[in-house]
Formats: sequence, structure tokens, C-alpha cells
Amino acid sequence: MGLFSNLLGNAGVANPDELRKDYANLFVDGENVEIGFKLFRDVFIFTNKRLILVDKQGITGSKVQYLSIAYKSISRFSIETSGHFDLDAELKIWISSDLNPIIEKKFNKQVNIYDLQRILAMHVL
Repeated sequence: MGLFSNLLGNAGVANPDELRKDYANLFVDGENVEIGFKLFRDVFIFTNKRLILVDKQGITGSKVQYLSIAYKSISRFSIETSGHFDLDAELKIWISSDLNPIIEKKFNKQVNIYDLQRILAMHVL
């Protein structure tokens, strides 16, 4: 994942083994990383049990918010594939009865958005 893509806010695929090691304190017994993404300093992890969003805050990133979303709370989601002129794919996730998506993420061209959609569909449907 390139620096330019990071600065634009586009997420790239993260190594699941590194995520397991770096965020071991967050996982419960039997929870496995299915896919994860890094977005500059932030991370989001799709496990077999939930979605975890890691939001590093402030200049130093020493303050961190961990948001855990159970798949059963996701009411709908959408993906938008990249086009010829728009190189970014996009994911939107709505929680419960919210009218606006609570999560909106862009992905660089290295991410297969269909793999992400498949994982979400497997857990949400």
C-alpha cells in the first residue's frame, strides 16, 4: 500500500498474522481474523465473530478507540467497485435503523472488494 494511497484515505489489506499479534488483547477465545485493513494509522478487522475498528487519535496516536460491532447489528451494507477513472472501491455499513451509514471506507485497487463483501454477507445474512 503506497504512501500516496494512504494519504488519500484508501485502505489496503493487512497481514492477518500481524493483526493477531498486534491486537491479541482484543480477541476472545475462538475468535479468528478473517481479513483486515490498514488505513494510515487506523485498522479495521473482520473476525469470525465481529468487526473491530481501531481508531488511533491525536498527533502521537497514543490514544486509541476500539469499536466492536457485532455482525447481527449490521442492518445493511453496500460496496462500490472501482471504475476506469475512479481507482477506489468503497464500503458502506449501516447499523440497526440508522438512516446514514455509520462506516464509510475507501479501498485501494489492491483490495478485492468482492472478498470483503463475501465475508460480510456470510456473517450478516
